[in-house]
Amino acid sequence: MSRSVPGSDWHPASWQKLDAAQQPNYPDAADLDRAIGDLSRLPPIVTSWEVDALKAHIAKAQRGEAFVLQGGDCAESFDYCTSESIVAKLKILLQMSLVMLYGLKKPVVRIGRMAGQYAKPRSADIETRGEQALPSYRGDLVNRSPFTPADRIPDPQLILRGYERAALTLNFVRSLIDGGFADLHHPEYWDLDWVGHSKMAEKYRQIVSSISTSLDFLEHASGRAFHQTQKADIYAAHEGLHLGYEQAQTRYLERRKQWYNLTTHFPWIGMRTANVDGAHVEYFRGIANPIGVKIGAGTSRTQLQDLIRVLNPNNEPGRLTLIHRFGAKTIEEGLPDLIRAVRETGAPVLWVCDPMHGNTESTADGTKTRRFGNITDELESAFRIHDEMGSYLGGVHLELTGENVTECTGGARGLTDGDLARAYKSMVDPRLNYEQAMEIAMMIAGQSRGKGPRPQDLI
Repeated sequence: MSRSVPGSDWHPASWQKLDAAQQPNYPDAADLDRAIGDLSRLPPIVTSWEVDALKAHIAKAQRGEAFVLQGGDCAESFDYCTSESIVAKLKILLQMSLVMLYGLKKPVVRIGRMAGQYAKPRSADIETRGEQALPSYRGDLVNRSPFTPADRIPDPQLILRGYERAALTLNFVRSLIDGGFADLHHPEYWDLDWVGHSKMAEKYRQIVSSISTSLDFLEHASGRAFHQTQKADIYAAHEGLHLGYEQAQTRYLERRKQWYNLTTHFPWIGMRTANVDGAHVEYFRGIANPIGVKIGAGTSRTQLQDLIRVLNPNNEPGRLTLIHRFGAKTIEEGLPDLIRAVRETGAPVLWVCDPMHGNTESTADGTKTRRFGNITDELESAFRIHDEMGSYLGGVHLELTGENVTECTGGARGLTDGDLARAYKSMVDPRLNYEQAMEIAMMIAGQSRGKGPRPQDLI
């Protein structure tokens, strides 16, 4: 099979001819086919023009003219498709982007790990507890988390439930944005509880006041309102892991002569499925969406160059984002060679740092956590390495929540291993809570020594 520009050799189902890693083992193939067929007839969750708009934003970030903030849950839960949970996610993304815009003095592109992040890769197909062995929990799109035989059997109907929850989530986000929830004239509406007790509260209030003052000055000086400041685009992203789900909502648009994955704006390939000859790369090479690829210590320069060749053969701006995840201890050794490997290809890419996944560890009692200090160390190293090599780190990829969870240790409150049990809610990987996430935003804002945003970045 040719691995060049998609043509007669590519179809949304052509991945089925290749080895597909991390796919569920459904006991009833006919039931799965019915669910996929039902999904393929439902309206798309996103539109092609939204997808193209995001690609244009990412192209700007590749040129150093914008910064990408990607954040959200490790794995979304159907149970948390509630107005309170969605509002909390939206608030933290908006707050973080406000702080980063102020410090970096350039537009911030907001991409939520939401409205589809329902499937997760696992290191083993089977989970064993005591003498009982059951299929591993692969996210709400596949099976259920309780450790019982009935819950762990992959259920095709969950694919449809996932589509419904994703559509409901993104529809509510759009309604909030269209209703003025993101109006920069009133950033005080975004406040979460952290501003009442955090050491950074005063700094945040100064940023809010500075932006409000800047807007007031511009509007009074020009005699007109900057209406665009009332809207902040939020794009959706998820790991394109469950290929049947992705295939079902892949549509050919005659007017654009391209195939689009309309389950999301920005799907990405995880490290476990980034085999150049595998099914995921085959699927991704044919869709017009901007796409991401997770890379790290296990990625060779040859593999990376092959991925670039297959996934973006025409060197299209905005097409490819490389999300590196090394860990604080290995980024110094691994990242520079991958930067050199990409430079040799001459391809335009957006470099994004994921400082979360390479820093996962377990406490003495087996609880998964991440040390805030390791997260910030990796992020600081990433900015420095890219700068020293004449590259541009144009984004950050974080697992976070707007809730007051205790899943990552450290941060302003100095959370310890003993604090984790107080509010540990994640079913898969630990997330930054809203205060820790805001600390990260403040750190990124500090990469620029300017005192405030440029007026053109606010509108």
